[in-house]
Amino acid sequence: MALRVGIVGVTGYVGEELVRILCHHPEVSEITAASKDFAGTALDRVYPHLRGHAEIEIMGMEDLGELIGRSDVVFLALPHRVSAPVAQQVIEKGKKVIDLAADFRLPEQKVYEEWYQVEHGAPALLKEAVYGLPELFREEIKGKRLVANPGCYPTSALLALAPLLKKRLVDRSSVIIDSKSGVSGAGRSLKLGSLFAECNENMKAYGLGTHRHTPEITHYAGVLAGEAVDIIFTPHLMPVSRGIISTVYAKLSSNLDSCSLRQIYQDFYADEEFVHVALEGEMPETKWVVGTNRCFLGAVVNREMAVVVSVIDNLVKGAAGQAVQNMNLLFELPENTGLQQLGLYP
Repeated sequence: MALRVGIVGVTGYVGEELVRILCHHPEVSEITAASKDFAGTALDRVYPHLRGHAEIEIMGMEDLGELIGRSDVVFLALPHRVSAPVAQQVIEKGKKVIDLAADFRLPEQKVYEEWYQVEHGAPALLKEAVYGLPELFREEIKGKRLVANPGCYPTSALLALAPLLKKRLVDRSSVIIDSKSGVSGAGRSLKLGSLFAECNENMKAYGLGTHRHTPEITHYAGVLAGEAVDIIFTPHLMPVSRGIISTVYAKLSSNLDSCSLRQIYQDFYADEEFVHVALEGEMPETKWVVGTNRCFLGAVVNREMAVVVSVIDNLVKGAAGQAVQNMNLLFELPENTGLQQLGLYP
């Protein structure tokens, strides 16, 4: 297969990660890229580490018609509200689209507009968008033309929660998610809170009760459980470049010890290449997953509570790597194609 790939929003951190992965993907024959910044510039002038691997000239946003026409699938690494109209253009031209923004993650237009405080740019497409977390919704993704790539926090949280909810092991009103993300999760645009002097040697909670990933986690936790799940979600910013660590707490509804809980996780993810359960006595660390498409999970019982620690790279399994995983599913390729060796350093 010779896939032609388009990337819109290529100069952000996620766009760069997409190129890093796709330029070595054995089934990708061409990468075309666009951005509102650096139009007409070679991508390796923006990201010199790609020199010799990806010879790409950045198109402007006015060239989207050409980019879509040259592509079999288009990745949208754009902000919410900007992404939906572009997805509409891609669909109208009969191409597949993987949206890494939030515009199609929530199935109800009203909920999206309440949390994001903007009018949805393509509400007619909501009914056909599929949530792209392959380990949990693989069969729904296959054969679709519009995939909503999950948020980074929801990916880490839902992979941690899935065995507890699907097997009805916990009280659904007791779920607490404490998540911490590296600074790259805020994007590449200049922001005061992302400056080195602001975030170095500092940690802070933010978006308590108002973070836009809350309804996404809550909705898909409910899908997994088959009924409503009440969640408290608190994100934090930690002074590292990349990585997410989420600690999930939930009250067990039956008697389990740590060994039994860990075995449940091992059985649940036994056939998943990118999800690994830590060994007895281990708890996952963000360094284990940097640059990879992996999620590591650690599970213990503390008194009557299940405590599950989940780590991912927010730019890979939390964004670009998962998007490529979804592309592989859409085109009936082995799901691990182009992703197996990411981040494996000596």
